[in-house]
Amino acid sequence: METNEILVVTMLVSFIALIFTGIPVAWALAGVSIAFSFIAIYGFEWFNWDTYFLTDFRIFGIFVQRIWGQMSNWILVALPMFIFMGLMLERSGVTEKLMENFIQLFGRFRGGLALGVVLIGILLAASTGIVGASVVLLALLSMPIMLKQGYNKGFASGVVASAGTLGILIPPSIMLIIMADQMSVSVGNLFMGALIPGLMLGAFYIIYIVGAATLFKKLAPAPTDLPPVTLKLVLNTLLAVIPPLLLIFAVLGSIFFGIATPTEAAGVGAFGATLLAAANGRLTLAVLKDVGMKTTLTTSFIFGIFLGATMFAVVMRQLGGDEFITQSLRSLPFGPSGVVLTILFIAFLAGFFLDWLEISLIMLPLVAPVVVLLGFDQIWFIVLFAVVLQTSFLTPPVGFSLFYLKGVAPPSVTIIDIYKGVIPFVLLQMLAVMMVFIFPQLVLWLPGRLL
Repeated sequence: METNEILVVTMLVSFIALIFTGIPVAWALAGVSIAFSFIAIYGFEWFNWDTYFLTDFRIFGIFVQRIWGQMSNWILVALPMFIFMGLMLERSGVTEKLMENFIQLFGRFRGGLALGVVLIGILLAASTGIVGASVVLLALLSMPIMLKQGYNKGFASGVVASAGTLGILIPPSIMLIIMADQMSVSVGNLFMGALIPGLMLGAFYIIYIVGAATLFKKLAPAPTDLPPVTLKLVLNTLLAVIPPLLLIFAVLGSIFFGIATPTEAAGVGAFGATLLAAANGRLTLAVLKDVGMKTTLTTSFIFGIFLGATMFAVVMRQLGGDEFITQSLRSLPFGPSGVVLTILFIAFLAGFFLDWLEISLIMLPLVAPVVVLLGFDQIWFIVLFAVVLQTSFLTPPVGFSLFYLKGVAPPSVTIIDIYKGVIPFVLLQMLAVMMVFIFPQLVLWLPGRLL
């Protein structure tokens, strides 16, 4: 290996090692970047290393230019507004009405409560895109009821964690916005490409719940104390579904039909969620302050990692990391499809230890150009990569949805129950990856029809 290749590998290993020490990801990325900048500069001066690195400290000027470019990116303005929309919708009372009506309508069937949770999870996913808020809200509203009805603790935990995680894939998704920015592709195209795979995954969850509840009756027993279904109950359920559906249509419809840009649609969504909160009597100054503070903190966390990842990418490219990774992948003896599967497998393993944000910012920009060179469609690969990254929310030890759930679940639910419960849903996600890999039109059909 040449000197620059050794530095690239050492840089990656150093970052991973720092992550395991508990150092915040943003600091780890920025610290490793600065450290290896000095190593490369002084290595050239003192030891005559031929690393092709900028040797007059111009690298730090490039840091400032790239960071300024990120901060002035109009697309990223959509992030805080989509975060605000999700948090405000959580406080609007819409989900509580949905849960109340879905329990009465579907709860009388075996597995009906779990089915209602997934349906609400799909609606939340298509109107918020905030995984943490969805998981916590679904857990608080549904876990006590499911456990009271005798649902298996692992089964109930898996349903809540997986349904809440749909928001990272089904548009509007902050992950897709970040990926679009990193790869310089249309956010609207990614949203359209991810819609069918996201809904397909939700359908997989529903089929599994119905099948498991039918075959293993102790997993999800049917209650016997619910009143009969009436026309009033059906109408109330439809009325409860209409507000989130209107919000979904206002946001996604305006993007898909070219009426608004994703940034403008995010503003519409934030305003619409605020109106829903006001209509339900939930909009107060305290709520506005709380939502505003949480939006600021979440946005700051994301952009902090953005800055560190930008510095990391600059140093990696100056060291020739992109060429090194391209050559390494193209030299694999698996053929083009085998290379793509290898990349997805590495991303899946990385999801056990890293959050989707770090993987999207560090790994995706390095491997996506290789896949395009191999003749694959970029939109298809990004959506496929996103489906794989969704598993990072459910795979221990760093599955954030698992920790969100454990933090609000009843004390009787252990972390082992949660781990066992999510296994079938991780397998279903792998099935979705396989389907998207084998049938690219699941991603490409909708963008092709609407463009």
